[in-house]
Parts: sequence; structure tokens; C-alpha cells
Amino acid sequence: MAAVGDRVPDIELKTPGPDGPQPISTGELFGTGRSVLFGVPGAFTPGCDRSHLPGYLERADELKSKGVDRIVCVAVNDAFVMDAWAKSHDAGDAIVMLADGNGELAQALDLVMDGTGFGLGKRNKRFAAVIEDGTITQLNVDETGAVDVSACSAVIARL
Repeated sequence: MAAVGDRVPDIELKTPGPDGPQPISTGELFGTGRSVLFGVPGAFTPGCDRSHLPGYLERADELKSKGVDRIVCVAVNDAFVMDAWAKSHDAGDAIVMLADGNGELAQALDLVMDGTGFGLGKRNKRFAAVIEDGTITQLNVDETGAVDVSACSAVIARL
């Protein structure tokens, strides 16, 4: 599993754009500044939709006041689903929605959750990482079914 001190792998993923999915390099996205990356098992799934994403949206300004340059949400979903999810929460530009449709980043970070028993396939474990200039400085992974150590309030408490 990824660990503090590891560099974020440089993988081309997608992010929603006004003209459809846009390519985005994780190396460029996380290469400079301070980012909070939180991973969710899936857009619109109960814990993700009711508490995880809303918590980051509600406290985005507080994260930014603590020196966070960008907040990024990643899920093993396509960019169209990530766009619809962002719009359903009026996320605007507060959070970069990162579509890891093939699970490449989840695999590279060794943060894959096997959700086949629930009909979800392979997904992200629920996690939150603080990334500074491309290096993971904090990584917290929740137990399956929990939204605790990866919640925005927990990240803020550790900053």
C-alpha cells in the first residue's frame, strides 16, 4: 500500500470538462503545492454521497485557509458520472473530480477495495491523503464501511 514519503505515480486520468472528459496527469495535478486527495468507493453510493463528499464541500474554505491549494476527489467511475455527481452537489470549482475509470491510480497506490460481493467490482478503498509537491505526507485509510479517518473533519484536525 502507498505510504507516507511515496511519490504519487504519474498516471493520465480524466476529469470532467465543458466539452466532455479531459485528460489530466496526476504528476502535474499533484506536482506542486499542497493537495488533499480523498478516495471514495463510488459516486452516488450512500456513504460517499451523504457524508464524504458533502463534508469536503462544506469545509473547503477551512481546508484552503490551512494552506491547501486544491481538493481532489477520486473514484473508480468515469468522468461523466463524476461530472453528474459534482453537479448534484453544486460542487462547482471547489473540488477537482478525478475519474479513475480503469482503477489505474487505485492499483498503483495499492488502495483497491474488492466490492464484487456488492456488485461494485474493484473500487478505491476510502482514504484521504495530503500530498505536498508530489509526495504523500499523510495517508489515512478507513476500514470498510466507515467514513472516519478520511473525513474532512479528520483531515483538518491533522493539518
